[in-house]
Amino acid sequence: MSSSSRPVYLRLRDEIAAGIIDGRYPEGAVLPSVRAFAAEQGANPLTVAKAYQQFQDEGLVTVQRGIGMFVAPGAATALLARERQTFLRDEWPEIAGRIRRLGLSLADLAELA
Repeated sequence: MSSSSRPVYLRLRDEIAAGIIDGRYPEGAVLPSVRAFAAEQGANPLTVAKAYQQFQDEGLVTVQRGIGMFVAPGAATALLARERQTFLRDEWPEIAGRIRRLGLSLADLAELA
């Protein structure tokens, strides 16, 4: 599924997950408020709240009422493992097939890295 056809809350969730994995939101850091993140992304606050709720349901963030949402310990490791698994299952087969069809070698790919 192309990123443009994915529901907005999932695209927002991916953005937050990338921030956690990349260290923009390290363990213990407060995430942007729902309203601030919605304004930054040009999204509806209810859509952002849905993305944040998914992280909360998965135990990747903790909530301190009146203060905010914080990245839970181990969130980056858990997200990285899940993102790798999803990539290898859903995206890599298509990419590998295209590499084979184009006759690219590992050396060709290594030159680009």
